[in-house]
Amino acid sequence: MYEQKILLAGQQNAGKSTLFNRLTGARQHVANYPGVTVDKKVGVLSHQGKRFQLVDLPGTYSLTSFSLEERVARKALREERADTVLNILDAANLSRSMHLTLQLIEMGQPLVIALNMMDVAAKQGTHIDVEKLQTTLDLPVTACIGRTGKGVDNVANSLNTSRQSRFLLRYPDIETHIRATEALLTQIPSLGNKADAYSRWLALRLLENDQELLDSVDAECEAAWRASLAQIQNKAEAELEQSVSDYIIACRHQAVMHILETCVTEQNKTATATLSQKIDRLVLNRYCAPLCLLATVFFIYQCSIVWGYELTNYTWPYLASLREIVAALLPEAGFLHDPYLRSLGLWVIDSANTLLNYVPIFLILFALIAILEDSGYMARIAFIADKVLSKFGLHGQSTLPLILSGVFAGGCAVPGIMATKGIPDNRARMATIFTVPFMNCLAKVPLYTLLLGIFFDKNKALMMFYISTITIIAALLVAKLLTNTVLKKSETAPFVMELPRYHLPTLRSVATRAIERTWTYVRKVGTIVVAVSVVIFVLLQFPGVPEDQQAQYQQQAEQAVAIFQKSVVGTDYEAVLTQERLPQLINLYTDYKRAKLNAQGAETSKAVNATFAARDPELFQFVAPPRGDKVLKSIHRALRKLARTRKQIRLEMKEQQLENSMLGSFGRAIEPISQYAGFDWKINVALLSSFAARESSVATLGVLFQQDDESNEKLEQRIGGSEEFSAKGELSAVALILFFALYPPCLATVMMIRVQTGQYRWMLLAIALPSVIGFGVATLVFSLGTYFSLSGVQAMSGAYFTALILLLYLGFKRSKPLHKPEALTT
Repeated sequence: MYEQKILLAGQQNAGKSTLFNRLTGARQHVANYPGVTVDKKVGVLSHQGKRFQLVDLPGTYSLTSFSLEERVARKALREERADTVLNILDAANLSRSMHLTLQLIEMGQPLVIALNMMDVAAKQGTHIDVEKLQTTLDLPVTACIGRTGKGVDNVANSLNTSRQSRFLLRYPDIETHIRATEALLTQIPSLGNKADAYSRWLALRLLENDQELLDSVDAECEAAWRASLAQIQNKAEAELEQSVSDYIIACRHQAVMHILETCVTEQNKTATATLSQKIDRLVLNRYCAPLCLLATVFFIYQCSIVWGYELTNYTWPYLASLREIVAALLPEAGFLHDPYLRSLGLWVIDSANTLLNYVPIFLILFALIAILEDSGYMARIAFIADKVLSKFGLHGQSTLPLILSGVFAGGCAVPGIMATKGIPDNRARMATIFTVPFMNCLAKVPLYTLLLGIFFDKNKALMMFYISTITIIAALLVAKLLTNTVLKKSETAPFVMELPRYHLPTLRSVATRAIERTWTYVRKVGTIVVAVSVVIFVLLQFPGVPEDQQAQYQQQAEQAVAIFQKSVVGTDYEAVLTQERLPQLINLYTDYKRAKLNAQGAETSKAVNATFAARDPELFQFVAPPRGDKVLKSIHRALRKLARTRKQIRLEMKEQQLENSMLGSFGRAIEPISQYAGFDWKINVALLSSFAARESSVATLGVLFQQDDESNEKLEQRIGGSEEFSAKGELSAVALILFFALYPPCLATVMMIRVQTGQYRWMLLAIALPSVIGFGVATLVFSLGTYFSLSGVQAMSGAYFTALILLLYLGFKRSKPLHKPEALTT
């Protein structure tokens, strides 16, 4: 049980989430970007032997009901019955923060105030007299720096001192109408006694014709009540000669200015531009802004994808060693057939290893994205992007969902779609929901990296730049298509965003964010991907190899064994090398050979010899015969030949089993269609498995292109060395990349689309539209590329610039954007 419920309220980017994390020890996502919190979050604070429930509300500038953040915050403040409302103010931007404070006072909330970012205010030369502000507002006020934790304990101590303020903001020209409206409120039963606590605020909202409030009491209102309210509203507006809302805002602004004149002094304030303003002159310049943005994107991919990929050469040996450890714990392999437990165990570890190999890439990628978020440049990207997005029916606030989904690669569509709740106009919101899945979520990156490593080793950065930007181009084109057809009649709203000050990211924050997001990926590999790999394993095992073919393989194996035994007959080792010990000998030989291939340096090689000699001294003499012993050398040659024959038979059996399996049969069945895009049955199977989880595509390829018992190669080496996919060349890889980039969303994303749109028809459209577009583009690129004998880079360049030209044509077709962005600088 909690002794108190505390609501955290404040404007966007005031550091609410940072302070929430400091107080509760939670790790809620924070960034130097307005609107990160679009829903309320709950945490627990244990302080001085008491337990407090803390609820972090979305950042909002007012308590109207125009945006979702305002509605969520207002509903919580009205219905949660909080013991305390902790109002967090940006000390460096008090003039904007105080408007919400005055509204909270009008609501009669039990308040305490935290003045956050005092260090930034001091740097600006702003001195706030905390004692005087406390007296003026008649509320407890505590100064703090949430980013460093300074003063946070004092904030926690102040939670027990909350109270309703006696500060009264008067609206001289409408006081009579406020009292008349308060009298009307007593006739609404549902408000009952609740109206007493904040009747003045309710009256102000009704005078402003708050539609949500009117709708909530509509069933209880009689026509006469409505008429009376309308009469009061009309009379007030007639007397004011302006709207009531404008008058109320003007009065609040005057009150805020008076409070600031009383409590705030500016010291050493000069007319010179701040550092943020100087930087903005460059990064928001009409001509420099696109170049800065493109350079940022290119730098991120060069660091994470190209240089990060090199690190995988150092991490792969450790993953290979892990496989060896797991393999040693599993039952021994048979001569032709392995126990199911061994097959399944190695299948799962191969699936996981294939994806864990990309962890270094994600660590770098997430760290760079965290730097962008914390520095404040991410908000500038939204402002820059709105000029483009608005031409295609999207919104500047679509930027955050797109970023969360992986516009820089490495996101996830599910939180991206959830973040669309913060977009005020419905048309842009719906268009964003449909375009978010086109972004390069972290699950797509392994497949891109895999294919680039195999086919485009010398052009990785260029190809990754194409991939990352062509998905944005595709998203814009789809948004344009939807907003001009099925979403044409939806309403729009203007885009207003506050540009935060630039901050220097802290090492702790960046490292924490990078590790947390990478851990999310690892956790997904360990749960969903492993579960999917087990299902795919089952679907690829049955019904298995037909009996007549099994008999043929068995006969081939027996002939090979008979040849080997002939080499042993008549020697001193005939009694040792019995047929029962043959699987043991073969396994020792293959394990030894694999270990020698992975051993680096003479010392490691000697250690391998010692390890295997200790494992089975009697059989090891046949695996590594001593020099000069002709008999053992002869048996070793026969053993080597037997191992090669066994390897060949087992590979043929596996191929036969995969092709005959349920999933393999389905992949084969659609191959006549998918071949036009360059996809064989194995690619079909990988794409089908990725519908459950994107990561499963690479994991499935990892097991479809299986490694033999004598090697521990990376998947890139296995696919590159195969005669199937690699034989189709770069064009097939480009077609697969494009199809995967435009592929329908995964199962979790589809379900989230259903939740956010509330209708199945939108969910089905989200599946069907990308399927048609993706397959159409892949088929066109593969067919034209084959016809004109293009290289992979040429085909990708052709597809990219065709899409770009179409985008530019549609973008410039309408000279005016649907709305003009407005930036509020701090």
